[in-house]
Amino acid sequence: MPTGPALPFGPAARPLHPVSPSSPVPAPASVPAPDAVPVAAPVPAEAAASAAPSPVPNPALERIIRGPSGVGTAGLFFTPRQAPPVAPPVASPAVPPTASPAPELPAPPPAAEGRPIPGLYHHPVPEPDPARVAEVSRRIKRWAVDEVEAYPPEWEDQFDGFSVGRYMVACHPDAPTVDHLMIATRLMVAENVVDDCYCEDHGGSPVGLGGRLLLAHTALDPVHTTAEYQPAWAQSLLSDAPRRSYRSAMEYFTRAATPAQADRYRHDMARLHMGYLAEAAWAETKYVPEVSEYLAMRQFNNFRPCPTITDTVGGYELPADLHALPAMQRVIALAGNATTISNDLYSYTKELESPGLHLNLPVVIAAREGLSDKEAYLKAVEVHNDLMHAFEAAAAELAVACPDPRVVRFLRGVAVWVDGNHYWHRTNTYRYSLPDFW
Repeated sequence: MPTGPALPFGPAARPLHPVSPSSPVPAPASVPAPDAVPVAAPVPAEAAASAAPSPVPNPALERIIRGPSGVGTAGLFFTPRQAPPVAPPVASPAVPPTASPAPELPAPPPAAEGRPIPGLYHHPVPEPDPARVAEVSRRIKRWAVDEVEAYPPEWEDQFDGFSVGRYMVACHPDAPTVDHLMIATRLMVAENVVDDCYCEDHGGSPVGLGGRLLLAHTALDPVHTTAEYQPAWAQSLLSDAPRRSYRSAMEYFTRAATPAQADRYRHDMARLHMGYLAEAAWAETKYVPEVSEYLAMRQFNNFRPCPTITDTVGGYELPADLHALPAMQRVIALAGNATTISNDLYSYTKELESPGLHLNLPVVIAAREGLSDKEAYLKAVEVHNDLMHAFEAAAAELAVACPDPRVVRFLRGVAVWVDGNHYWHRTNTYRYSLPDFW
């Protein structure tokens, strides 16, 4: 595993800023939704032979993308985007101010670069609002540096290169305010701090990972213990960057979320941590899983926690009984699986350059099915495309079977998140580059 400078650990680390109670983020007002409908991107000529055929447009899926219509549905659409302030913002009820004054907004990021993987089935999305991207980027860096000390100065270029502001604005275009966007952005950064510091890039290791993850999970799912031992547990949440990040991000999230939404997120994070542990166990024993085993692991170690908070970020709630529908669970699982295989494909060359054997779908297919690197990679593209088609078909079927406007809106949010996630991978040339297989 690559190593890096140690993060600020220990009880001497500056505590988090105090959090004052506040009311949940209000639901959005009613305005018309954007009428742009994502379409399948054209496949470059040189990849036409390996590209999967585009499916016939599904009317039910297009209805999901457009959103609900008819009597009583006007309140389900997006609100006007709130322009970010140049002066220090006034704190909303859901997000307390930080101690340091806000500088002027940075210049908008450069135009998106990168090209999609040839043959990969996806939908293009509009460029994220640059003013929102700049404001989210400013706020998240201030949170990461001042509130939770998530990274030392020598990692600043990596934090900036992650482009998390552009990522979250692309994935949540229906967020009514920047405060709503920050809910998702803090959680995304916290998840990556845990992954980097406990599992991979910055001193992580599979050895002892279970203990570290369990203690970090208590920052999301509090320990209920005796009066004698409660203070020691509470103090432990400030002892390292991953726990500080989880603790703070979860506090912001639970002030905006309903109890059911918060419990849903905790459950999804437990799934994620179980996936981390399976991959770590294979790394310790140098086991290369069967392709089916790898795909099972990736259903847990995947992006699922991110799209399932799309209703909280959008300022509404998909009720627990509708979220728990087996058909909805299938849609969410397929969305997480497809986006995670997309990550495997875009991060392929990055992971090949890291020390040791790093499991991803092309590597596992090559090892288990005796294919060349190129053949395995192109087969992994086909797996991704099959998952995407299954996700879209399942979402369309559910929209027809359960035409509740809240279900349709949530399905639309998940679909938009999937597209935004691909956009970020495609355009993040700081992190990703494509193999020379075409």
